[in-house]
Amino acid sequence: MIADERSDRVPAPDEVRPEPARSLTQRVADTLERLRTDVDLWVASANETGDAYLVPLSFHWDGSRLTVATPRKSPTARNLMRAGWARVALGETRDVVIVEGHVEAIALGTEPGLEEAHARAAGFDPRELSVEYVYLRITPREIQAWREADELEGRHLMRRGAWLEAEG
Repeated sequence: MIADERSDRVPAPDEVRPEPARSLTQRVADTLERLRTDVDLWVASANETGDAYLVPLSFHWDGSRLTVATPRKSPTARNLMRAGWARVALGETRDVVIVEGHVEAIALGTEPGLEEAHARAAGFDPRELSVEYVYLRITPREIQAWREADELEGRHLMRRGAWLEAEG
């Protein structure tokens, strides 16, 4: 038996004890709050031969979709536009949100309201840069969120673009 698995083990005073698993309703609320308030996320992509890329990008959440901006010629932009699909992650390792969804490329200058909202949320304005950027709007189809192993079983919050509802 490993010492940490003993039931009589007394935690150290500074040891963090995991919180109890959250309900689906609480997890959805926490996820929506994170989408409203976080600034950055990690974007995973791969090229046509399977070479993986992982980059942090700032984002804007409009209440139903995420928008990121990246140089049009970057590997991430090319990969996401080619695939038409994105997988992104927000948060920390022990409080993560993973979003998967369809990607739509939006050229600079075509949606001024979106561009203003993205600049406010992200803290930078791609329209002011010399490199050509593209906005990539991600419409979630699947969302998962969990903190610890006790939340893995109920980690799916959205499937096929619809938020799941708590049973009962």
